[in-house]
Amino acid sequence: MDNKYLYIETYGCQMNVSDTEVIFSIMAKHGYQRTEDITKADIILANTCSIRDNAEQRIYGRLEVFAKEKKQRPGIIVGIVGCMAERLKEALLDSGKVDIVAGPDSYRSLPSLAEAVRPGQPQINVLLSHEETYADIIPVRTDKNGVSAFVSIMRGCNNVCSYCVVPYTRGAERSRDPHTIVREVCKLVADGYKEVTLLGQNVDSYFWKDESGNVDFADLLAMVADVNPSLRVRFSTSHPKDISDKLIETMASRANICRCIHLPVQSGSDRMLEKMRRRYTREWYLGRVAKIRKEMPDCAITTDIIAGFCSETEQDHKDTLSIMEEVGYDYAYMFQYSERPGTLAARNYPDDVAPQVKTRRLNEIIELQNRLGLESNKRDVGKTFTVLVEGPSKRSADELCGRASNNKMCVFPDKVHKAGDYVSVKVLSCTSATLICELV
Repeated sequence: MDNKYLYIETYGCQMNVSDTEVIFSIMAKHGYQRTEDITKADIILANTCSIRDNAEQRIYGRLEVFAKEKKQRPGIIVGIVGCMAERLKEALLDSGKVDIVAGPDSYRSLPSLAEAVRPGQPQINVLLSHEETYADIIPVRTDKNGVSAFVSIMRGCNNVCSYCVVPYTRGAERSRDPHTIVREVCKLVADGYKEVTLLGQNVDSYFWKDESGNVDFADLLAMVADVNPSLRVRFSTSHPKDISDKLIETMASRANICRCIHLPVQSGSDRMLEKMRRRYTREWYLGRVAKIRKEMPDCAITTDIIAGFCSETEQDHKDTLSIMEEVGYDYAYMFQYSERPGTLAARNYPDDVAPQVKTRRLNEIIELQNRLGLESNKRDVGKTFTVLVEGPSKRSADELCGRASNNKMCVFPDKVHKAGDYVSVKVLSCTSATLICELV
């Protein structure tokens, strides 16, 4: 049988990277070999994100590139999979540039969809599932260094924040059997991986119940951390309304659970938080931060922030700036509000903050976070960290880079160690993004 090749471009979050690895595994069982050369591909897929409009517009641009490849090599198949496929199914089919449209819960059907494609007969499966977790599939790892891997622990989301399209594109929340998660992690350790990141839209609401009892996220985190004390364990993303004392205390009890929590605040204004349907208050959020700081003073806290949500006032914006100052975030993902069709906000609230006001507020948020990030890094000067080496730094072949437990990137001169090694470094200086170090 001739080799068949599959090429996938992945856009958006870590969850999409994990999904791409699942797709490669499913397709491999049907004779498709992974390729990074689009000119060799029999099937070209874009694994997409719908969180923001510019992410979708980028995909439309890539479709033009795929169409040119298809023109040069008639017979190849082009597909859109993931969240954008779920949200824009009809528009994608009507474009005439797509042969397959497959939502996040339909990846098992990709081989049969590909088999059924005929000229003028695109194939679609965007059915959402209440059961699908892909728990039985061993992903084909796509990372470059064999050091860090993603492990999906749940799918979907039940929160229905008013601005967010995820519940509509990924369906209802369902957790994966913890025993399959532990088995996957054990295999990763056996294959030489040194770090895993447990993924979910809201990992704090992970819950599994069977005849042997209940497992919540704190329990699962302990189970994974106990697989091997030298395995680093990370997770993303926590929801402020659900992060429990038990989880924080579990983190503090095990040195190999990394000291970094991504805790999206979105806004510092109670009025905005209510309108966003975040279901916590500023006071509650700061209480969670205080608990983290008490149990793990060395824990980094990162966040997401939206500028210019519907009806946001200057006072609401100032409240966001002030909570940033109060928490002192180590890092933040910062965006202008982008209305997503079909969400509660799109149906109920006018997108009434002027674009130039959104831009100015976002720039103020970015400027503040740049200062906070630099201040955070300056506090680490003189400290010693254990770093997991990821590989050569971008600046010099004579330097290596890797992350400390707090997820900060460390760069240091070293010609001896390699990716996957643990090294001790001392921080000599810093930029707003990097710790400049030496081996100790």
